[in-house]
Amino acid sequence: MKNQHPFFYFFLILLLSSTTTISAAQAPAPSPSSAPTDIIRILKKAGGFTTLIRLLTTTQVSTQINAQLLNSNNGITLFAPNDNAFQSLKPGFLNSLDDQQKNELIQFHVLPSFVAITNFDTLSNPVRTQAGDDPDRLALNITTSGNQVNMTTGIVNTTVGGSVYSDHQLAVYQVDKVLLPKDFFLPKKSPPPAPAPDVKAKDSKKKSEADDGPASSADASSANKCGLMLLLTVFVVAVSSAFSSL
Repeated sequence: MKNQHPFFYFFLILLLSSTTTISAAQAPAPSPSSAPTDIIRILKKAGGFTTLIRLLTTTQVSTQINAQLLNSNNGITLFAPNDNAFQSLKPGFLNSLDDQQKNELIQFHVLPSFVAITNFDTLSNPVRTQAGDDPDRLALNITTSGNQVNMTTGIVNTTVGGSVYSDHQLAVYQVDKVLLPKDFFLPKKSPPPAPAPDVKAKDSKKKSEADDGPASSADASSANKCGLMLLLTVFVVAVSSAFSSL
């Protein structure tokens, strides 16, 4: 029996090794990392943002936001008007906007950086949105008073109603009014004026024509005089010949 002990231990080691290998092979794969941030999923989970979700989708701004969150370290801040905010708009207002204006409207609610609820007092006015930085047509001014965050576009005044979502990369804040930029209510910018005519060239042309005019008249007058003189000479010669023959 003692001589069999080494074989016994050898087979025991093989058995344990096989069991470990099988267990490792059957072990479930590690779970993948958490799914990327999806602004539509966040708003659907919060509820009450049906119109905003539709506009984010049709303008493809939701796709743009998700891509920015993946590819940028600056983060995103979204001011999210709830359904009541859209319902308080003038009837037919949204339908009166073309696709470009709808895109501008949604981009006007997006800041290209993450702003925590406690950091709005650090922003410089006018705050730049993703709609552009025209201070006359796309200005958004944000001020704070205690814990209250006030917003004005020159058309709409509202406050931040509370945080919908925040993960240190994306911040979503509810607002009770749709942020309407001045751009929708100001006269459209007229196209740049056509270049002024070259006055100097025009004057030179007139001068040239003026210079050419009298010269031409003088030449014509001189030619007429020569013609008359020639006719007169022929006439005189003819008359002289006639008298000579007499």
